[in-house]
Amino acid sequence: MEVVCALIEDRGRVLVARRSAQQSLPLKWEFPGGKIEPGETEAEALVREIREELGVDITVGQALRSVIQAYPDFSLTLHPRLCRITSGIPATHEHAKIEWRDPSDLKDLDWAEADIPILEEYLTRCGLTLGKQGRGTRNLIR
Repeated sequence: MEVVCALIEDRGRVLVARRSAQQSLPLKWEFPGGKIEPGETEAEALVREIREELGVDITVGQALRSVIQAYPDFSLTLHPRLCRITSGIPATHEHAKIEWRDPSDLKDLDWAEADIPILEEYLTRCGLTLGKQGRGTRNLIR
């Protein structure tokens, strides 16, 4: 499955979303996005998904490294992009919760596994790193 996600930035913060209890990976945090439909580019899919999920329009920017993740019931390739809102105010249409977070506060969230490498790359871009215990998000240091 090919999936896109948006790291939506505004004033030094990034928008994160908590999956609902009814979704796969219930109550995990993620960068919002969704499946790429046949015939769509990554950018087109991201614009559509963010409009559906959050009710806002975005500009799609720089790509980060894609992640391949195998879960017990499915596998995906996740394509992250940096984005900015061009119109609208984000609202929860599918997620249990959305929040604007300072990058240094992202460590406190229980992330979906596929989003952790994206989180690591994003934090590095922000001058932050994860601690020596590897990919756990509990050991963020500046």
